[in-house]
Amino acid sequence: MSGHAAPGTALPLARAEAVAGTLPPLLVAAERVASTVAQGVHGRRRVGQGDSFWQYRPFSAGDAASRIDWRQSARGERLFVRETEWEAAQTVCLWRATGPAMDWHSHLTPTTKQARADLLLLALAVLLLRGGEQVRLIAPGLPRFAGRAGLLRLAATLAEPTRPSTLPPEADLPRHARVVLIGDLLDTLDDIETTVARLAAIPVRGLLLQVLDPAELDLPYDGRVRFDAASSGASTILPRVASVRERYTARLAAQRDGIGQLCRAAGFTFQTHDTHGTPEHALLRLYTALSPQPGGQR
Repeated sequence: MSGHAAPGTALPLARAEAVAGTLPPLLVAAERVASTVAQGVHGRRRVGQGDSFWQYRPFSAGDAASRIDWRQSARGERLFVRETEWEAAQTVCLWRATGPAMDWHSHLTPTTKQARADLLLLALAVLLLRGGEQVRLIAPGLPRFAGRAGLLRLAATLAEPTRPSTLPPEADLPRHARVVLIGDLLDTLDDIETTVARLAAIPVRGLLLQVLDPAELDLPYDGRVRFDAASSGASTILPRVASVRERYTARLAAQRDGIGQLCRAAGFTFQTHDTHGTPEHALLRLYTALSPQPGGQR
């Protein structure tokens, strides 16, 4: 693939360092945002390392050699480690939407939805890894990241070309993991319901964050305006934008209300964020929602 890793796969460390070396702004910004938020929240505490076996998984960079299960590994040519049920519960699987619609911003802000989604995902990973959580991407092979080397790989993976995706692909997620999905969530409610139901059936606990441009909130245009669909390239000309503003905002409100109802029914959390707001505020809400609840519940 012309020197690129397949979309959604984790990069080798040497490749990750080379690619991430060209992306200091994203990594630096993510760590700055994470550090600001970390000053205002208490550190996450682990309940304790249970020993109930859950599954074997391939050994990856960042795993201690002492965790290798040599009996299982001797059956083939790959090294495996044991995961316990507690470790599965400590896993946070992350995903963000990609595509032309995400790579857009209005005149109200210089930040694209894609840039904000990437920043929030990486900054959240910084906080989670610092707190001892396991972080994976929802993608083929479920790339796993740990430590500083993991952050370099994650930053590099986010920069790699990928197929447009408005909802996460099917993946073999660990039961009882937590899932964070970041996107504009403008798909049909039926499609979103299918995704939420599939995840809830695993089961996992989920959080959906809708990221929109401020212009998508209230259609702040006047007069005759041509709107171009980012995904299809189709154009629509409205002679008087003001005449449809009320219907537009009502439809957006209905979309958000529908997503909220789907999430509540599945025991998921739904949050919203616009790119004119600060990433610190959005990250704090994300991180707080993932924090342990009273009584040890998550």
